Amino acid sequence: MVADQSVFILLTNTGTFLTRVIKSYTRAPYNHASISFNRELSELYSFGRKTPNNPLDGGFVKEDIKTGTYSRFPNTTCVIYELQVTDREVEKMKRVLHVFIRSRQKYMYNLLGLIGIALKEPVEFSNSYFCSQFVAEILQRSGIKIWNKLPALITPDDFRQSDRLHLIYEGKLSEYEPQS
Repeated sequence: MVADQSVFILLTNTGTFLTRVIKSYTRAPYNHASISFNRELSELYSFGRKTPNNPLDGGFVKEDIKTGTYSRFPNTTCVIYELQVTDREVEKMKRVLHVFIRSRQKYMYNLLGLIGIALKEPVEFSNSYFCSQFVAEILQRSGIKIWNKLPALITPDDFRQSDRLHLIYEGKLSEYEPQS
């Protein structure tokens, strides 16, 4: 494989109540995962809050690191990883992503899937994902195999543990400045 491009995995900790609850169980520093097709993170996608003020209204979202949920939590910490991929893999990922974009209203947040993680049993529903499951699904459906487990069992910390991902930034999200 000759890497032509990169995609970026953003892991965050907003410090919200739900994040603190998840963190108390996982003991992981970051409990939300997103995927971007550029270093500036302007094309950032995940499963999370559809509206910043309502943590229970979740689903497929295009995130913005300067507005929305992240603007409500200015002390959000993060880690950003780069994954080198081929042009063909990016093309496949964008095709998979466009299925989500076209049908964004039918997708829901897989809250029960989080319980499945705790039980080490995948809980999968049609059109229902949690953040790291979604990112892992995008990668897997594009032929990128990083783990030997189902996307429904992938946690944000699994991204941190992967040798294929290269750390490019760690700190406050609001202070991130992409390097060319």
